[in-house]
Amino acid sequence: MGWLALLGLGLASRALADDPLPAATTLWSVKVGAIGSASTPALAPDGTIYQGTFDGRLLAFHPSGKLRWQFSTGRELDIKSSPAVAEDGTIYFGARDRKFYAVTPGGKLKWRFTTGAWVDASPGIAADGTIYFGGWDKAFYALDPAGAPKWTYAVGAVVISSPAIAGDGTIYFGAFDKYLYALTPAGKLKWRLATGAEITASPAIGPDGTIYVPSLDGFLYAVRPDGTERWHFRCGSYSEASPVVDVAGNIYLAGVLKAGSFDKYRVTPAGEGNLVGGLSCLVEGAAATVPGQVYWPQPWRAVEACADGPGEDVRWTVRTESNVSSSLTVGADGLVYFMGERYLYAVQPLPRGLPPAKSSWPMFRANARHTGRVGGG
Repeated sequence: MGWLALLGLGLASRALADDPLPAATTLWSVKVGAIGSASTPALAPDGTIYQGTFDGRLLAFHPSGKLRWQFSTGRELDIKSSPAVAEDGTIYFGARDRKFYAVTPGGKLKWRFTTGAWVDASPGIAADGTIYFGGWDKAFYALDPAGAPKWTYAVGAVVISSPAIAGDGTIYFGAFDKYLYALTPAGKLKWRLATGAEITASPAIGPDGTIYVPSLDGFLYAVRPDGTERWHFRCGSYSEASPVVDVAGNIYLAGVLKAGSFDKYRVTPAGEGNLVGGLSCLVEGAAATVPGQVYWPQPWRAVEACADGPGEDVRWTVRTESNVSSSLTVGADGLVYFMGERYLYAVQPLPRGLPPAKSSWPMFRANARHTGRVGGG
């Protein structure tokens, strides 16, 4: 076992030992398979929960936790891509069989599109229904709702960063060549901004159109819509977590490693940041914002809620049977959904469920449907 894991175990042991905090209610947990998943659950407007698994299945659950159906890609290869739900209920996701899938709300294959390599990025859905995603084949794709290619942009580097779509239709994503890209809806390069290392996280978009993205160089970058840098904030030496934004425009970033610790940061729109607490170990999952609070994934078997100020005022926590392995999804009714390795959880916060914050990017992929688009929930 490496030093990171040992450090995480030590932190988790201390956290579990002195846990006087109020406990939220786990409404249900469902085992999704022997291998588990790091894909983040998406919600349909009717309350159906969609979850990808490491063994190549897309699962659909009733709000009660009962399995509605399962769709298999036919190969036991990872689905790391988080599903996205279109206006008509179609579910889109990528897989490591080199294909991108569209599945009906009834669990039937609608179409599939073959790429040149793994598709780990989650798709974005534009207002006109166009689906955007990148892949390990170093390309970025735009497909129409029927599965026909509209265009392909040759990035020249691996793309696992999921796209963020602005109000004007501009598509933003990062790549392994250390650049943040901005493409027009027609697939033309608007600009690209260099960072100091690979970008694996998904960008978030602020209320004024500012793009926020962390790089593996340890900085969180704030970029204007015209491609000029506003600021960059040193938040550690490594982060794969995606940022989220609260109603005041503050940015929250989890899973940051700095000098042997795992931290949580709050950064203002002006680029002034502060540490708001620790994490039990490194995470890739994003936090979620609700009115007055921020929900943080604590990978060593916990999720906690904190006040949305500059300090760490923990309001409640919930313990899980396995390590939290995804970002947090908050439904309109305030219930919180996430993966704990092999289990899908539904949690009722305290004292009641709060809806997602009315911000531009309150959770991973901007909304519970995971459209990855401002105002697209």
